[in-house]
Amino acid sequence: MKIEISDNKKWQHSLTIKMMLLAILGLFLLVPLELIKSIIRERQTNSENIKKEIAVQWAGQQTISGPVLNIPLNIYPAKKDAEPYKSVYHLMPETLTIKGDVNTEKRHRSIYQAVVFTSDVKLSGEFIIPDINIGEKSEILWNEAYYTLGISDNRGLKGAVTLKTDSSSVDAIPGLKDSELFSSGITFPAKVSEQSKRIQYSLDLKLSGSESLSFTPMGKTTNVSLRSPWDAPGFMGSFLPAERTINKSGFDAKWLVTNLNRNFPQSWTGNTFKPMNDSFGVNFILQVDHYQKSLRSAKYGILFIALTFLALIFAEITTGENIHVFHYLQLALALILFFSLLNALSEQVGFNIAYLISAASTIILITSFLRAILPEKRPVMFISALLVFLYVFIFILLTLNDYAYLAGNIGLFILLAITMKFSMKLNLYNKEPSGDRVD
Repeated sequence: MKIEISDNKKWQHSLTIKMMLLAILGLFLLVPLELIKSIIRERQTNSENIKKEIAVQWAGQQTISGPVLNIPLNIYPAKKDAEPYKSVYHLMPETLTIKGDVNTEKRHRSIYQAVVFTSDVKLSGEFIIPDINIGEKSEILWNEAYYTLGISDNRGLKGAVTLKTDSSSVDAIPGLKDSELFSSGITFPAKVSEQSKRIQYSLDLKLSGSESLSFTPMGKTTNVSLRSPWDAPGFMGSFLPAERTINKSGFDAKWLVTNLNRNFPQSWTGNTFKPMNDSFGVNFILQVDHYQKSLRSAKYGILFIALTFLALIFAEITTGENIHVFHYLQLALALILFFSLLNALSEQVGFNIAYLISAASTIILITSFLRAILPEKRPVMFISALLVFLYVFIFILLTLNDYAYLAGNIGLFILLAITMKFSMKLNLYNKEPSGDRVD
């Protein structure tokens, strides 16, 4: 019986066996870590779905393209027995000037929120009508000409839209007369003739949308000026602003794009080109994406567990105390729960405050637990200090978007070097110091 007890104690105190058990435990703990990541992704998906629902009720992302002058043609092919057919000659404006003021607001549903906007946009410029020659015999149908203005979501239009030119002032007709350039928008009847060479135009839009407002550089020279009180713009698309000012009172941005910068010409027939592929504009993004930060922090979960286990093993070796594997499991679960608590709190109070509360609560819980199972204060304080360092280190990594990978690797290298330095001083085999050898 005594031999059995002795063997049992030897098994419990074996450092090698304990490290093997802890390695298996660490692999097992990857399962709850993945479950927490899955929950964070699910909550993030719910947030995106709510944004889409708000966009459906308000209006979606908006892209303004145009105006474009469209002149129908009857084309008579030179080949024998070929039937005449109808095509549309699309002419881009010579100059396009866009000035916009955008007011934003946050719409809430439950704990989720989305950004919507209402804009006042003024478009003006000039068309220069060239001699139309498409290389085939054709008849130009001047009396059927029309203007089109591409708008991503017509539900965002507020009030009437009137296009003013040199010779007329016409109200918009719902929908597009042709869909060769845009999938949605509005149409204006055009009063042009063979004698028309230059046409000045202007129109005002009151347009609502959500998340982003973009423009297509339809003019041979396109100037866009945009102002908004939103202080966290995300400029996107094919072109960045030539000038921009961002401060707490909002942003002011200006774009200058010429026909040499884009991938379509001033005029063509049919659906040869898709101008909207060259659009640019601004995203009205929320400053804090706490789901993304929570997910990134959860990826460091195994690092927290491994370093805490390693510190506890050092404490066992240096103090001679034996910590049961069950206690290791409880400590690991406390570390894992931090990430779930972080995500839950960040939905309510924001990421930074949630991180502070979750980290402080976890450190206090683990310190109190270790104080109860370890008689000496020194290893407890060491592990507490290690956790403080880890939580601060991870928070810094989350704020360093561009240098997070580099900083993380440097930090891990330093931690490994410190660990190796400590391990060199440990007597892992409990050997007695050897005396002088006698030859």
